[in-house]
Amino acid sequence: MLTPPFALYKKAKKSGYAIGAFNTSNIEITKAIIEKAAELKSPVIIETSEGEMEFAGAEIVAAEVKAMAKNFKIPIVLHLDHGKSFDSIKKAIKAGYTSVHIDGSDLSFSENTKLTKAVCEFAHNNEVTVEGEIGHISGKSNYHKNDKIIIDRKNLTNPDEAAEFVRKTKIDILAVSIGNIHGIYAENPLLDFKLLEEISAKVKKPFSLHGGSGIPKTQIQESIKKGVVKINVNTELRLAFKEGIMHEFDVHPDEAVPYKYLPAGAEAVSRVVEGKIRLFGSDERA
Repeated sequence: MLTPPFALYKKAKKSGYAIGAFNTSNIEITKAIIEKAAELKSPVIIETSEGEMEFAGAEIVAAEVKAMAKNFKIPIVLHLDHGKSFDSIKKAIKAGYTSVHIDGSDLSFSENTKLTKAVCEFAHNNEVTVEGEIGHISGKSNYHKNDKIIIDRKNLTNPDEAAEFVRKTKIDILAVSIGNIHGIYAENPLLDFKLLEEISAKVKKPFSLHGGSGIPKTQIQESIKKGVVKINVNTELRLAFKEGIMHEFDVHPDEAVPYKYLPAGAEAVSRVVEGKIRLFGSDERA
């Protein structure tokens, strides 16, 4: 069933687990995510970035997820990841997305607050949840095998700003910047859990953790203990899909029928999703 995640976040925080937010850009990846979540009896968040939404089409993505959701009893959320403008938010909500992330982290604090507040008013009137962001989560969802992580402390979430931001905007969940970064790098990130505790002491909202592909298991588990209820995974899925198909072509180099080689990519995605769901502790929670 397709649903907004208001109640899902509350349940996850109370019970000490997180829900995987998995990016998709085609129907094969979407099916792999939902079918594995249903098999494991886990709630799941299907998300698209602005680029993925534009590529696949907001209405098409929403129609596909709605159709699949009717066949499964697990809660399924359709989420816009890193929406940068009010227009993108409106497009997603009009199409049928049940959750949106308005990312005003490139703006000044006052501009970010003003934009996010307006988005919340619009989204909440449509029974859609809103994720806001204070601090800036850098990097790109790719494998940066020769690059090192460079964290600028000024981009991390400021606890006092976060508290004011949440109070003024009325967001439902806060994306925190605590040393996490998009993509996979040569070194593992080192999350600042002391900072997360300081944010948690002032912000009584659930937290979203971006960059879940590159964060070690022990740090994932610790972040969940400290209030993270949503963890984004994108890069690992992209790499798995690519590598699954490449392996299929190695075995069958002359294959030209998409429905015969695409399942190899979907199966690789499915394995990643299973590992993440079990790590996040959301299996058997639907």
